[in-house]
Amino acid sequence: MPSLRLVGAVVALSLLHFKLSTCRSPGEGGKGPGGNDSGAIVELPGVDTAQLTTREKHDWSGAVSELLAPCPDQAVSLAQCVKESRACKACAPAARFLAKHVRRGKTRAQLDAAYKKRFAADQVREIPTAGSPSKGPDDAAITIVEFADFECPGCGKAYPILEKLLAKYPSHARLVFKNYPLSIHKHAEKAARAALAAGRQSKFWEMHGKLFDMQPTPPDDTALEKLAKELGLDMKKFNEDLASEAIADEVSRDRKHADAVKLESTPLIFINGRHYDLDHFDFTEDLDDWVSLELELKTGKAVEPKAVKDDEAPKPAPSGAAPAPSGAAPTPSGAAAPSVAPAPSARAPGK
Repeated sequence: MPSLRLVGAVVALSLLHFKLSTCRSPGEGGKGPGGNDSGAIVELPGVDTAQLTTREKHDWSGAVSELLAPCPDQAVSLAQCVKESRACKACAPAARFLAKHVRRGKTRAQLDAAYKKRFAADQVREIPTAGSPSKGPDDAAITIVEFADFECPGCGKAYPILEKLLAKYPSHARLVFKNYPLSIHKHAEKAARAALAAGRQSKFWEMHGKLFDMQPTPPDDTALEKLAKELGLDMKKFNEDLASEAIADEVSRDRKHADAVKLESTPLIFINGRHYDLDHFDFTEDLDDWVSLELELKTGKAVEPKAVKDDEAPKPAPSGAAPAPSGAAPTPSGAAAPSVAPAPSARAPGK
């Protein structure tokens, strides 16, 4: 019979081998090389943690010491990546990202999840955009894909925020819109078709703005006809396109694209293929930071946003639904973000 000491040594050796042969991606926890085994507070150049409490500094130190660097070719901890000035431009911003979220009181599990969504390479999805309405330069450094429902209050509140973002970065940002009318909204399918039908007369974005502007009034048949006339559309062609199989197929195509990325609620937003998850990130506090970092990583330099005057923005609707400019131009003038976060997103049935 082997001795207990021998059995213990074999078990320990097996565990060591398991740890060394396991690969983790950013956000999955576990100490990478350079981990903080001592539990000491870490200090990193270019990362200001002065505003963190002692407990928060310990939480942050543990996270940066255990999570792997964002670049797949740097198999070290985030802390080591920053300390050694490794060839990964995202390391210092990632450490600052974690400090910001620690200060907000996120748990370690929430930190890991947010970090993974923002930085892990395996979180980037390919979403087809050909044939979908878009505005902004085709070669923009930032491509935002939005799946939305014209009756969804959360989508209505997201609208002016995204418009303002496009106004801030007119040369660097592009918005692609995809329809996902939810069955819980009686008029959403018809509204989606109406926007696409207006697009056949080069008025998609104008109809898009008006549909969100009219919330919470439902976009029923009477309302859609009124909007089409306000836009000066050829009503015969509009009604033919509205009822056409081709338009129905476009909506169905968008649904399939949404199902492929496992849409659970609207609005669903991807920035350069990465899910901007509203369960983890706030529109008013995180979006600008996300986009400015993405631009820096893509262009290799900081990009200053264009100033957008508040008086250029539409006034909030009395209901609290999102306003919209009357007739958005290809490069929108922008809209001010509401003072509150978007309303709870609408969830697809069965999700």
